[in-house]
Amino acid sequence: MTDTGVKRAAPNLRSLTAARVSLPMSGHSIATSEVLEFQLAHAQARDAVHAALDTEAFARRLRDELPMLAEQGVEVLTLRSCAVDRARYLRHPQRGRSLDAASAAVLKSMPCDLAITIADGLSALAVERNAVPLLAVLLPRMAKDGWTMGPVTVVQQGRVGVCDAIGERLGARCSLILIGERPGLSAADSMGAYLTWQPRVGRTDADRNCLSNIRSGGLNVEEAAERLMGLMKTARTMKLTGVALKEGAGASLLEG
Repeated sequence: MTDTGVKRAAPNLRSLTAARVSLPMSGHSIATSEVLEFQLAHAQARDAVHAALDTEAFARRLRDELPMLAEQGVEVLTLRSCAVDRARYLRHPQRGRSLDAASAAVLKSMPCDLAITIADGLSALAVERNAVPLLAVLLPRMAKDGWTMGPVTVVQQGRVGVCDAIGERLGARCSLILIGERPGLSAADSMGAYLTWQPRVGRTDADRNCLSNIRSGGLNVEEAAERLMGLMKTARTMKLTGVALKEGAGASLLEG
């Protein structure tokens, strides 16, 4: 408290976080500019949740912007979950964790080290902005480390668990899903990356490792790719992911 009884926040607090702290005031109310910015952020979050991912256009973009896929003979496939539309996807999360019959029939056994899935999740915007830049950094590192890949699958109305069904049908040793995270009021374009060893239907989040907040202004793609490769190498050595695999814990094991 000051002598006048007015509480003042630390003047440099806003430089440390994107959260709404140390807001300017007008009398006893928040300044109009801040109220309007909050309403804009709320609208952007709602738009991100309801926006649809054009999977065919995104698949073409992957082929065009990541020529390394074609060079390695990696297909890009578009799939759908059992959620037939966005409303059912949001109301019935379980439907987003499994593939519809037509999509499941497309996948054939193709044993590989890693199956990469890209899904809209709760923010198609996050995937559109961040998935390709991340893969542009990650794929060359994977090739250098000798990882074999199954087809890259792009899933409409997908939840994290859909990578289990995909990885199991392909016979992949490990799965990686890049998915739009639930938007917040500081960012509507945050992407998550989930790594699962021996994916199969019935896996839970306790069986996965996650990197969150991949975006400009959050975890940049270079750092995300480096951390993902560290997790992938350790997972391959220890043959596990999830709560038993702590990030960085395998460094001494890999060096040995």
